[in-house]
Amino acid sequence: MIDNKKMMKEAMAILKATSRTFYIPITFLEKDLKTTVGMAYLCMRAIDEIEDHESIEIEAKAQMLDQTAELLLTNPFDRQAYAAIIADYAEILPEVTTRLADWIELTPEGIRKQVTASTSEMATGMAKWARKNWICKTKEDLDDYTYYVAGLVGTMLSDIWRWGAGIETDRELAIGYGRGLQAVNILRNQGEDAERGVNFMPEGWTRSDLFAYAEENLAKADAYNASIKKRTVLMFCKIPLALAHKTLDAMQKGHEKMSRKEVEETVAELEKQTK
Repeated sequence: MIDNKKMMKEAMAILKATSRTFYIPITFLEKDLKTTVGMAYLCMRAIDEIEDHESIEIEAKAQMLDQTAELLLTNPFDRQAYAAIIADYAEILPEVTTRLADWIELTPEGIRKQVTASTSEMATGMAKWARKNWICKTKEDLDDYTYYVAGLVGTMLSDIWRWGAGIETDRELAIGYGRGLQAVNILRNQGEDAERGVNFMPEGWTRSDLFAYAEENLAKADAYNASIKKRTVLMFCKIPLALAHKTLDAMQKGHEKMSRKEVEETVAELEKQTK
């Protein structure tokens, strides 16, 4: 018999270790939403770790992602089938990936289907972009890539807000929110990506064009947040966006990223504003 209480405690510890920046806004959510958003994040992070793993060949990644995407659409999720899919790499994949079935089980039943469907679509997109070696040649390519790896996070969260808090949000603004955050990440990691042969900048674009792309989508994120009136959900949404805006500003001034102190000050400032 699976001890869900113990498993939930382990899940939150893994969440905190996996993404401190994401963990902070989750703590502002009420219990059911905190659980749902936390498990949804872990589901998507599980497949993201497959896509990002440096020791796994591209086609092997793509096949695992495609097979997992198909399995995510079955109900109930088959633990044994998933274990078989990742078996050849289970020893080198992180715990957040090997325990995907646990995160799905801990997701409330009323929203589980939407979470697994979004994660499935993300896995399919990641497989496609792995086979393309993450090379964007046009703005349409960049839009497609950022939709799969981040825009889907926005639409999934919108599904969760509707289910758990009765909040209706605009789908295109939700996608823009995700794209904006991802564009900031692309700018921040551009040098590192270039070293491994990855290029998300469309042909003919300069870094200034990429900054403009980020700003355009972060403006959509601002509009998305303006539609949310529930304080706890608004705090969750405002923190990553504020950090993205400040990181973008820091990079435009020639700094690599915000300091930990600046992150903490931003969170404290937002908490004060929304009281």
